[in-house]
Amino acid sequence: MTSSEHSSSESNANVGGAKADAAQASGAKTAHTQPSSTHTASAKSASASSRPAGIESEPRDNARIASVESLDKGNEMERGLTNRHVQFIAIGGTIGTGLFLGSGKSIALTGPSIILVYIAVGAIMFLLMRAIGEMMYRDPSQHTFINFIDRYLGRGWGKFAGWSYWIVLVLIGMTEITAVSTYFVTFFRTFGIELGAWKWLIELCFLAALTTINLIAVKAFGEAEFWFSMIKITLIVAMIVTAIVMVIIGYHYPAVHIAGSDGVSPAGHAGFDNLWNGFSFAPNGWMAFLMSFQMVFFAYEMIEFVGVTVSETQNPRKVLPKAINEIIMRVLIFYVGALVAIMVIVPWRSFTPNADGSFASPFIMVFRYAGLDWAAALVFFVVITAASSALNSLLYSAGRHLYQLAVDSPSPQLNKLGVVSSRRVPARAILVSAALILLSPIINAFPKMSSAFVLFASASSAVIIFIYILTMIAHERYRRSPDFIADGFLMPAYRFTDALAIAFFVFVYVTLFLAADTRGPAIAGLVWLLVFGGYCLLHERYQNRDLQEALR
Repeated sequence: MTSSEHSSSESNANVGGAKADAAQASGAKTAHTQPSSTHTASAKSASASSRPAGIESEPRDNARIASVESLDKGNEMERGLTNRHVQFIAIGGTIGTGLFLGSGKSIALTGPSIILVYIAVGAIMFLLMRAIGEMMYRDPSQHTFINFIDRYLGRGWGKFAGWSYWIVLVLIGMTEITAVSTYFVTFFRTFGIELGAWKWLIELCFLAALTTINLIAVKAFGEAEFWFSMIKITLIVAMIVTAIVMVIIGYHYPAVHIAGSDGVSPAGHAGFDNLWNGFSFAPNGWMAFLMSFQMVFFAYEMIEFVGVTVSETQNPRKVLPKAINEIIMRVLIFYVGALVAIMVIVPWRSFTPNADGSFASPFIMVFRYAGLDWAAALVFFVVITAASSALNSLLYSAGRHLYQLAVDSPSPQLNKLGVVSSRRVPARAILVSAALILLSPIINAFPKMSSAFVLFASASSAVIIFIYILTMIAHERYRRSPDFIADGFLMPAYRFTDALAIAFFVFVYVTLFLAADTRGPAIAGLVWLLVFGGYCLLHERYQNRDLQEALR
């Protein structure tokens, strides 16, 4: 940290200094509120919160970054995450179960051109992370990037984004806990052990273990994510190395049966000619090519998770830029590298769906061709860790978001969740989020409830797109606000890159209407935006109007 960072004035550190008076006027609890928050309940603060919607003021080029210590006066969390933790959390955020199990469907959809789709979508997600990173660098005391939507777009949009994002995290958590138990059962089935009847107990045990990790301390969470990510990285690197060796020696493999495939996979060889033999940019038509963008986009979903760890990270202004800037390299190695390695071993036209529409795991195929008979068990073990990592991260993030919502709420009942335990973690918020995720096995036991849940869970992915768009708009407003500092972690050419990212997110949402299985969630997402978003905006508008009239 530079000396100029420490020389900033206290008034510059507290971007929203009117918060305490405003909170007192509205009766909201302020004990755990960040000093830089801008939730308001007075005529003066209401005016301030409405300012970002039409900011005309020029950035203060002579502004300097306030020290983390001055911004941290209201941060009750422990900065227990080290550079090692954050780097691997960032890696884990870009590697999900989709790469291990779903990449076969992606390859079947567009062939080798899927590599270009992964690069293009990865570049856009990098822009999202640079936007989040710049705002978090400005104020690393914030527990979530959602706070910047509140600050620069107004309380109404902030409320919509905060509650929507937390609900999305819980819904995804419910799907992940189901996935964990399914993969666990599949793993033991490869050894002839049937545990299907105990799925509910498996889900309970996994959730209890991960919740305990989150309650112990943030450092325990960081260590768990480190080892989860290490296991995933090891498998990917091993697969890439295996592919390189097979190509160098000109390896030929016989026809074999692959676990998870209906038929027998044909014989073949390892070579780069597998990439361009019969190559076509859109072998299944341009509609399928467009659909691949949404599939790849959802594979990158939750990449923004590293932006939730900043308030609990040591030396955040040193660690955060490094973690974000390395995202492109991770995309090239772990996604593009893995896909190339797969397709030089398995001809892309060999990826065909089973009778139920599923695809065999490309990772299982590569290792099985290499002669590893227990490839399926190995891959599913790693998939279990990947799903557990996702669930662990969702618990962490959901707990922090509910904590922030509780802190900012005027409701005394909800305020009870906005407290930090003696171990300096938001224990109550974590427990409530975990309890809701635990409803998953109960919902799955009733067919009608399960069908409705699938629709809501699918719609949650669509809602994520709205939050990404609001984040990019908030970043653009930040750059035009008096809060902007010129010596921060600046996103280059922000006017162009912000607009490009927003246009891409809109494009992805439009593609959801192209297929019958995604059209319903897309419509449900729009209904959520109109109903809940409209309620949040109108409620805040009338609340501010009534408050201003009362103060006249």
